[in-house]
Amino acid sequence: MIKTELCDLLGIEYPIIQGGMAWVADACLAAAVSNAGGLGLIAGMSSNGEQLRAEIRKAKEMTNKPFGVNIMLMSPFTDEVAQVVIEESVPILTTGAGNPGKYMSAWISAGIKVIPVVPSVAFAKRVSSAGAVAVVAEGTEAGGHIGELTTMVLVPQIVDAVDIPVIAAGGIADGRGFAAALMLGASGVQVGTRFLVASECRTHENYKERVIKAKDRDAIVTGRRLGHPVRSLNSPFSKHFAECEKNEEYGIEELEALGVGALRMAVMDGDITRGCFMAGQSAALVKKIQPCSEIITEMTREAEDIIRGAKKCLV
Repeated sequence: MIKTELCDLLGIEYPIIQGGMAWVADACLAAAVSNAGGLGLIAGMSSNGEQLRAEIRKAKEMTNKPFGVNIMLMSPFTDEVAQVVIEESVPILTTGAGNPGKYMSAWISAGIKVIPVVPSVAFAKRVSSAGAVAVVAEGTEAGGHIGELTTMVLVPQIVDAVDIPVIAAGGIADGRGFAAALMLGASGVQVGTRFLVASECRTHENYKERVIKAKDRDAIVTGRRLGHPVRSLNSPFSKHFAECEKNEEYGIEELEALGVGALRMAVMDGDITRGCFMAGQSAALVKKIQPCSEIITEMTREAEDIIRGAKKCLV
């Protein structure tokens, strides 16, 4: 069995965290992952304070195991949800798309364990100094909002730079990626794309089908001109956005408006034409719909076998 310091820190059985995917990661998915021994996360980006409160309370009814909330700091509801997680005694938070410094002291004072997603060594050092208990080092292979460095080079650099556990993310969807992350010095992994097709994930079937049918070159990055690049699967929307982004006649505000609601249309409606199907490069490794418990067990067993088998390489 794989057990790291992250398991003791978060009170989980397996050092696997489910990504806090906007519009995807609801109470049902978070509870299923936590019940399976990982750490489930509820996405706060698509919720205002009261909507998030309802999801947190729903998750509490569905699991007695630890779960957390992911707060995307670019959300217009950040101030609301930052207070709600305190009021609802959420034990663990991950943050992304910004610096959580404004809220850190209040969260820590409330006993919340804060785990920011970081794209660089400098950012990892900053949040570590501010009281983060761990960081998620997310490589550019990930789906959704991405940085520039790959998981392979980012994780060991951050492991060397901070004295708190590092969780690897980006491009990890099976036991091989899990084992590789541990060898890079990570204490666990965050997995997003593979949980998109979990049985308990209520994402539209069209979205799940797009992930399962994805090939190695089916992911595209858009939004670099906006300053916050996003990785998604090729679709009529993503191709149109990419063309508009190349066209200097389109201003920043026009591009921003073009993307409004596109993720929701993919997740909730399965809109093949207008939807943005966010997914990482690991989508090509995802081949079937499975329960969360099966995903976690399979990844862990594969990683265990790989690590044990690595001895054959030593002479």
